[in-house]
Amino acid sequence: MKTIFEAQATNTGGRSGHVKSEDGVLDFPISMPNSKGKPDPKSTNPEELFAAAYSTCYAGAVEAVAKSHDIDDLGDFSVTAIVAFNKEDDGFFLEVTLDTYLPTVDKETGETIINEAHDMCPYSKATRDNITVHLNLLLDE
Repeated sequence: MKTIFEAQATNTGGRSGHVKSEDGVLDFPISMPNSKGKPDPKSTNPEELFAAAYSTCYAGAVEAVAKSHDIDDLGDFSVTAIVAFNKEDDGFFLEVTLDTYLPTVDKETGETIINEAHDMCPYSKATRDNITVHLNLLLDE
């Protein structure tokens, strides 16, 4: 195994606290959302941070898979990760939906890309068999 790089962030105060990356680029108050949203609109939460990270990592995998299929132009593509914080009788759990918009490919190619990207993405590998991840290919109508 070869480590390519490491990232470091520190939380103080838990879900009603603060998080800051080692380099200071990320520096946010943390608050637990409720049914009306976040108590502090300038705060974030672990689910937003996870959604940002997962969507970015998965988008990189989408680009890599597209290139492996000789597709160099994905146009103005996007990946939106929706991270749900859920509760059931046994406790809390996460669920993720990855909505991928690939405007330059047909449906069959798009489905191949998003499925292969899910096999490749390090975040998908980390969540596999741990949380439910839904893959959606968004199409123009």
